[in-house]
Amino acid sequence: MFDYSAHPELLKGRIILVTGAARGIGAAAAKTYAAHGATVLLLGRTEASLAQVHDEIQAAGHLLPLVIPFNLESTDPAQYHDLATMIERKVGRLDGLLHNASIIGPRTSVEHLPGEDFMQVMHVNVNATFMLTQALLPLLRRSTDASVAFTSSSVGRKGRAQWGAYGVSKFATEGLMQTLADELEGVTSVRANSINPGATRTGMRAQAYPDENPQNNPAPEDIMPVYLYLMGPDSKSINGQALNAQ
Repeated sequence: MFDYSAHPELLKGRIILVTGAARGIGAAAAKTYAAHGATVLLLGRTEASLAQVHDEIQAAGHLLPLVIPFNLESTDPAQYHDLATMIERKVGRLDGLLHNASIIGPRTSVEHLPGEDFMQVMHVNVNATFMLTQALLPLLRRSTDASVAFTSSSVGRKGRAQWGAYGVSKFATEGLMQTLADELEGVTSVRANSINPGATRTGMRAQAYPDENPQNNPAPEDIMPVYLYLMGPDSKSINGQALNAQ
């Protein structure tokens, strides 16, 4: 597990947007960020899907999160800039952006992977990530210490059979992170890195490995140290790095 112990008020005063915040790692990250003092923006497909995370943060006595229903599968490019305008109006800036939302698609060979499934995975995991990053960069630049964290995977760092769409999308994610990090280096207060969560007890993991015993994997809450590290000031000098949660 990534070795890091966070101060209880590590993220005090910070504003962090989390995609895929309704469940799994995204929900755990949102609640963890809120518990460490951040104002969290919860982005997910529907308002109803985000209600439980919102209510849990509120019930814990943390700063009230902002719920943002936004479907990455069907949103057109212009809507990303509308989203940025809304966020600017509500909170003024961003100090962190966690790209957590992803879909797996079919696990099959490249030869048998339907083209429409490949394109859907690439749209959510790559195109939407690019468009959201691009739209929100002006708000991140307003911060004195901003972090963009991309979610990667072991199959996005070394290709493996039967992982065509998802694996290719995560290779692209790593490339986007590296390109952005190099563009930001030394000229802005924004940094970009990636996180490989590893095997974690989530619905997506169960979808990919239906015969696996989920109790053998850590819960999302157990892998939060690296997520805290990258959003806080202790990682201010870290840019363009591919980190592992486990």
